[in-house]
Amino acid sequence: MRVLVVTAVPVERDAVTRAYGDEPAVRPVRGAEIHRAGPLDVLAGGAGPAAAAASAAFALAAGRYDLVVSAGIGGGFAPVAPVGSLVVSRRIGAADLGAETPAGFVPVTDLGFGRTWHVPPPSLVRAAAGATGAAVGDILTVSTVTGSADRAAALLTAHPGALAEAMEGFGVAEAADLAGVPVLELRAVSNAVGPRDRDAWRIGDALTALTGAFGKLIPVLEGWTRHDRDDTAD
Repeated sequence: MRVLVVTAVPVERDAVTRAYGDEPAVRPVRGAEIHRAGPLDVLAGGAGPAAAAASAAFALAAGRYDLVVSAGIGGGFAPVAPVGSLVVSRRIGAADLGAETPAGFVPVTDLGFGRTWHVPPPSLVRAAAGATGAAVGDILTVSTVTGSADRAAALLTAHPGALAEAMEGFGVAEAADLAGVPVLELRAVSNAVGPRDRDAWRIGDALTALTGAFGKLIPVLEGWTRHDRDDTAD
C-alpha cells in the first residue's frame, strides 16, 4: 500500500517521516521533493488550499496511491481540542468558500455550484482515532487563520461539529477526489482557535505529537484494505 501524505511546510513533512526513524529517500516530482519513508510518500506542498491542491494533484498524477492524508499542525477549538491533542477528520470542509451577503455568509453550495465537504472512509477514521487517541470531528479549511473570538464563535455557529481549523485539507481532498483516491486529515493542535497570541502557540509540542501519531498510524495504514474505500457511511 502506498500513501501520499501532504503537509504544508518542510518541518511538518520531517515530523511525519521521523516516525520511521531512518533517513527518508528523496526523489524530485516536477520541482518538488517527495520524501519516502516506509509506505509513505511525504510532500511539503505549500500553505493554503490552492498550493496544497496543486501539489497533491501533481504527485497523484506521477504515482499510484491507495490513500492521501493531509497532515500537519493546526488550531483547535477549545475545550474539545486542546493544545497538544490530535484530531482526525470525520469530514473535511471549506469553511470560507462562498459569498458574503447583507444577511451573512452563504456557502458555495447554496449558490448552486461546487461543494464544501469531503467525507473520509469512516472505518479508517475509527481505526486512526483508536490507534492515536485522536478526537474525531470536522476539520475546517480556511484561507485566513482565525484571529479573533468573534470569528471563532462564528465558525462554531456555522459548523458545530468542528474541532480544528487548518489551511490545506480541503485542497488536498479535492485533488484526491479527482484522482479517485480516498482521503484523511490528521492534525496536531498547536494553538487555540481565537485571538491570535503567538506566545501561547506550542508548535514544537504539536510537531512532536504529529511524529508520535504517525508512529501509531503506520500499522493502521498498512492494514487498511482497498475494499474499505467504499465505506462511506457508518
